[in-house]
Amino acid sequence: MSVSDKFTNAIREVVGADWVQSNESSLSSYSQDALGIGSLPDLVVIPGSTKEIASIARFCNQEGIPLVVRGGGTGYTGGAVPTHGGVLLSMERFNRILEIDEASLLAVVEPNVITVDLRSEAEQVGLYYPPDPSSLANSALGGNVAECAGGPSAFKYGTTKRYVLGLEAVLPTGEIIHTGSKAVKNVVGYDLTQLLVGSEGTLAIITKIILRLIPKPTAQRSLVAFFRSVPEAVQAVTSLISLRIVPAAIELVDNASLKAVRNYLGSSPVPSSVDTILIIEVDGMLAEVEESILITADTMTAAGATQVVQASNEVEREKIWTARRQLSPALKATGLLKINHDVVVPRGKIPELFEIIERLRQKYELFISCFGHAGDGNIHVNIMVDRSNQNEKKNASAAVRDLFVGVVSLEGSISGEHGIGFQKSTHLGIELGPSEISLMKRIKVAFDPLGILNPGKIFPE
Repeated sequence: MSVSDKFTNAIREVVGADWVQSNESSLSSYSQDALGIGSLPDLVVIPGSTKEIASIARFCNQEGIPLVVRGGGTGYTGGAVPTHGGVLLSMERFNRILEIDEASLLAVVEPNVITVDLRSEAEQVGLYYPPDPSSLANSALGGNVAECAGGPSAFKYGTTKRYVLGLEAVLPTGEIIHTGSKAVKNVVGYDLTQLLVGSEGTLAIITKIILRLIPKPTAQRSLVAFFRSVPEAVQAVTSLISLRIVPAAIELVDNASLKAVRNYLGSSPVPSSVDTILIIEVDGMLAEVEESILITADTMTAAGATQVVQASNEVEREKIWTARRQLSPALKATGLLKINHDVVVPRGKIPELFEIIERLRQKYELFISCFGHAGDGNIHVNIMVDRSNQNEKKNASAAVRDLFVGVVSLEGSISGEHGIGFQKSTHLGIELGPSEISLMKRIKVAFDPLGILNPGKIFPE
């Protein structure tokens, strides 16, 4: 869809000519997220106020122009990129931390505040914002809310939805709404706040967020445990949790991923004989943490770990996390197309998930690397494909569908953190029935009668 000169001029009058871009390089730079697939918008608009966004939404609604909202651009399912042209609304000017209320344990932020910046600001006054997606150094909080982002700490602290108390948002029809409040308890009417969390930018445009904070843990300790197999590692996690130890993070990295890191770094802190590792971090009060890390180490050894390495200082802690943090660059360095899916199964069924993945490796002759959050069963399955090999791409597509069917058969979900976007929309029916999908579509129509906001996402077209 192309936009008229009259429409473009009307948008320029709202935000100023300097904040409307239509040259090819600008359109191209906003056309993709971390997935690396997208199409060009007709206009990029960079508003500076909620009222400007409301005016833009009204114009788009009146003209039937698609409107897509973009934050940090770190998503993996294409949720923040256009599929039908129209207006790309970049939230980059909404980047202020408006308030940190120490007494009420909350923060008020604009949606393009980077996650790590809020965490750093909160820590300066002894507070803590727990959600920690792997992209926290680049991802924007508005996108975290839109996707209900998680991360390694989700096992102990929960995902983004646990921390969102209220929102200011603009409906596709131009109305400005306020949901929730600064109060911890609020049961007035339907919970619109939680409805918008995880809605992937399809229901409203978030312009302000009230977030709950917690006291910052005073101590943390980390260790890495080496195992001969994934089932051994998963059993170790089960044994640990049965002792009522709740780590801040339990990360599992499989053999294929470890090989990629070794190739990338030329060396690795993990011996080549190791098949699987668990990285475990505990936090809290110092005495509690010291006791928990000792129990954790003993539990890992008793469960079959061939070696357990504890970090005694921050340098050693960073070294332990190297294998996990280098995974994405290591996989990118292969030059292969990385098809990343964040499936979730009940924790006890992780070994069965890996059995499914091994069958897919053999059936479709694919390189598949897996790592993720063993505490909550959220495993990132990365299917690596030669971009020029059409047969491999075809096999990968078939493997993805088989993976999703297998995950749902294990009572899991096809997405735990990344959302559906357009990448997974054709697979929605694997997990949801016609009645659930129909209800969601009716909710979408209630917010967005003409379907202008982020079209082509979540629901198959």
